[in-house]
Amino acid sequence: MPVSPTSASRVLILIATYNERENIPTLLESVFAHVDADVLLIDDSSPDGTGEIADAIARTEPRLHVVHREGKQGVASAHVLGFRHALDHGYDAMVEMDADFSHPPEDLPRLLEASRRADVVLGSRAVPGGAILGRSRTRNLLTRLGCAYARTVLALGVRDCTGGFRCTTRAALEIIDWSRVTSQGYGFQLELNRAWTLAGARFEELPIRFPDRRAGTSKMTTSILVESLLVVLRLRFGLIPSALKSQVRRATPAH
Repeated sequence: MPVSPTSASRVLILIATYNERENIPTLLESVFAHVDADVLLIDDSSPDGTGEIADAIARTEPRLHVVHREGKQGVASAHVLGFRHALDHGYDAMVEMDADFSHPPEDLPRLLEASRRADVVLGSRAVPGGAILGRSRTRNLLTRLGCAYARTVLALGVRDCTGGFRCTTRAALEIIDWSRVTSQGYGFQLELNRAWTLAGARFEELPIRFPDRRAGTSKMTTSILVESLLVVLRLRFGLIPSALKSQVRRATPAH
């Protein structure tokens, strides 16, 4: 697919939250200090008051829009809602980032600059210069083996195939049928990267240093990891329908 020759002028940053009250004020301050962009914060009824804190900030920060959802609906559906919001409101690109400072706000300008020459830009832990900090060797090894497995089975165009720090251009968003995206957890990232790879999207990976969260607790569970491994096989054997729009699927060679 063609790469847009110009840099994004209207950018939406998506932050999905659940129990992130310790991080949100500082994170938003840092995001707005580094980029001129709007922020869509989607909170799943955090019992720790994250949503209320975000509302208070939004009253004096017009670039912040807060969406409250009933119950814990999960990060994948929050991201789909964010992608649709970006398309419906005329944004040129959307950046997804975590609320726990695992995705450094100071790297946002680099991702946006790279979107001039790529459809999908990833802050990558798996390219030279990238690293995962503060984790055991065993956990790092499992992450790398899991990505190598998915990349090989699905012939993905990225090395960090489950990375969630991503800038996607409008052109890349428009070829996805968001009603067809069904995976959760890491499987959500795999499903999208598979679709963009099949469509011939141009990826670029920028090295980032990925630290453990500063505050709060991780949302990752063993069940999410197992589900992601199963998603790889389902995608490979066509048990999960392609997320590409029908006209794009017809023009895409089978893999």
